[in-house]
Amino acid sequence: MPETTTQTHRVSAELQLAWAGATDRGRRRENNQDSYLARYPLFVVADGMGGHAGGEIASQCTIARLDEMVTAGEVSDAAIQAALHLAVDDIHQHPDTTDEGTGTTLTGAYLDTDEDGIHRWVVLNIGDSRVYLARDERLAQVTTDHSVVQELIASGKISPEEADGHPYSNVITRAVGASELVAPDYVIVDLRDGDRLVVCSDGLTKELTDYGILHFLRENPDPGAAVDAMVDAALENGGRDNVTVIVVQVILPESSSTDADSAE
Repeated sequence: MPETTTQTHRVSAELQLAWAGATDRGRRRENNQDSYLARYPLFVVADGMGGHAGGEIASQCTIARLDEMVTAGEVSDAAIQAALHLAVDDIHQHPDTTDEGTGTTLTGAYLDTDEDGIHRWVVLNIGDSRVYLARDERLAQVTTDHSVVQELIASGKISPEEADGHPYSNVITRAVGASELVAPDYVIVDLRDGDRLVVCSDGLTKELTDYGILHFLRENPDPGAAVDAMVDAALENGGRDNVTVIVVQVILPESSSTDADSAE
């Protein structure tokens, strides 16, 4: 895989973002049903599902509609919902998506500004792709999987360690296009200097533990290098699924970071 390039965007005098993203078919799948968009201010991953080319079409349609939304200049919860409605129509009307199980996950984050002018992340999720936050040498999963095994974990019927080998480990309970559209779950995350968001499909989390993800972030300060290291490790560990990763880094001057902490 060619070396992934890191992009930067200066949001204001007080804030800069640096990011990189990559996707790989993996070592066992015939095609890549993952798609992603890493374009300021939106960073999302879609992991398609469905027979034949269905999953690929579902993820590509969803990302295409979100890309149009970014081009139009309005990125908000309402705009995302409208884009997803259009994507569902595109998926259902496509001649190659006759499989009723065709759909896609969608997860990621966009940069927003609250009523006080403070920048923040709005993290969104449908399905079992994930967003992680790396802060203060720790990694935390921000999103909650919409999956059968997550429901079993939440009810105490299985442990997190039992989830990977569970026969329903690939069954998700929400998707874009597979049924009537439901709104994503949203989580607000504040910005701190040095924060990194990791947005990924389950092709990464099947092969790397949370500690493994944190390890490659620690070893690779540059987002592009971190993305490449994680994709390579996932392939080396088996590459059982398509692998897609975006890393977004927050760069704040010390004074801005302190002000943000005080505002909380």
